[in-house]
Amino acid sequence: MMIRFAYPGVLLLSLATPAFAASALPAVAHVEGGAIEGTISDGVRAFKGVPFAAPPVGTLRWKPPQPVQPWNGVRPAKDFGNRAMQLPLFADMVFRSPGTDEDCLYLNVWTPAARAKKKLPVLVYFHGGGLAAGDGSEPRYDGAAMARQGIVALTVNYRLGVFGFLAHPELSAEGPVRASGNYGLMDQAAALRWVQRNIASFGGDPAQVTIAGESAGSYSVSAQMINPQARGLFARAIGESGSVLGREPLPTLTQAEQQGVAFAGAAGATSLAELRAMPAQRLLEVVRQPGMPWFGIVQDGAVIERAPLETYRRGMQAKVPLLAGWNSQEMHAGAILGKEAVTKENFAAALEKLYGDSARDAARAYDYDVAEAARDLASDRWIVYGTWKWIDLHSRIAPTYRYYFSRPRPETTAGKPADAGAVHSGEIEYALGNLDGNKVYRWSEDDRRVSATMQGYFANFIRTGNPNGAGMANWPVVNHPAPNVMRIDVRSAPYNPRDRERFEFHDRQQEKP
Repeated sequence: MMIRFAYPGVLLLSLATPAFAASALPAVAHVEGGAIEGTISDGVRAFKGVPFAAPPVGTLRWKPPQPVQPWNGVRPAKDFGNRAMQLPLFADMVFRSPGTDEDCLYLNVWTPAARAKKKLPVLVYFHGGGLAAGDGSEPRYDGAAMARQGIVALTVNYRLGVFGFLAHPELSAEGPVRASGNYGLMDQAAALRWVQRNIASFGGDPAQVTIAGESAGSYSVSAQMINPQARGLFARAIGESGSVLGREPLPTLTQAEQQGVAFAGAAGATSLAELRAMPAQRLLEVVRQPGMPWFGIVQDGAVIERAPLETYRRGMQAKVPLLAGWNSQEMHAGAILGKEAVTKENFAAALEKLYGDSARDAARAYDYDVAEAARDLASDRWIVYGTWKWIDLHSRIAPTYRYYFSRPRPETTAGKPADAGAVHSGEIEYALGNLDGNKVYRWSEDDRRVSATMQGYFANFIRTGNPNGAGMANWPVVNHPAPNVMRIDVRSAPYNPRDRERFEFHDRQQEKP
């Protein structure tokens, strides 16, 4: 069946979607643990707050995720489950979950209400938030729009911050392999195993799973591609702005354990048992104290077996098609220039301060409009270089598609001017078809055109591992002769960014002793 998306006077694109039978599916599904009852609305079945592991509380705090605890009768799945313990860190996060709790290992499923004539592709989306905040209930991640494209869409909660990534010598000594930290990544892998065993109950095909995420979710995707626990659990991957191959290496287990010991001391705990006995809110209060570390992914020797750069260079990651890219303004020029005016002189002084003897090398790599160069350097240093490195290395072993999203969000309903560029996380609503879920902005028909295009490319990739489809500009793989990067905007087309010199400069910086 062909679904055609059009807005007044404009034909946008057409997408091939699976054929559906006339009969509708029930609102009850059977999964590990028992039966669940969701809702049916606008052609979509939704199941929210579905447990995929036991609550990681009490003695299970800082333990690998354990099997779901069965329930009697039919469990309601009409409301989102708790979000993971977290501080209020990001103003743009809007939650539909009831609150924070350590009991947070829930996922949400959106699937077509009509019975498909064949198994459907599956999207598993990991939320962003710096591995310290976020939730699968956020409207920008809602899976209903993807379900209307014939895709079974899931969002997944995972443990965050100190609850998800604490390493400590006593924790490392508990398991069969001396390792700790990365519990949040273990949660994600547990959710993927749940999908393999249960997604058929929602019409999904366990052999056609795409993992995706933005920012910390994109870091997570790149990490799951090298996580032995996730091996063979997905067929494709999408990354939006971020990877574990950034400028700063992951902390080693020893370094992370030292951070954990320092945290325990700040909390007043002399043992792991005392840490586990502390109220969750007390641990968050300690996290809030000045000087506390930002808990994140650890090179623990188990979940992350070795330095990610080494794994990717050796081609040992999951050999699956990858679609990844970033936005035009991931970071602003002020991150380089501070409060100084945007001039060539001030930019040269900033390069001298940042790179010393390599300042001339940096100036050659960023020798173009100074405002754009300062913005790009700030973005590269933060998140873009790592995303490019992921794309560059993975393209050597599997089909890889790179995008550049340049559509700024419009003015807000309160009258705030439109963004100057496509800011970090600004593509999510476009990619997942969720503009209407964000009431902050005055979305135009051009925005809807961009969303239909980006969602169309994503949906095609989720179905086939190739973003191309009828009526859409051809998107080459990234190692095809240029132009080979898809610029996504009102007029989307492949282009040649001529930016490799920037990234090779950062390569050289990485190789310095």
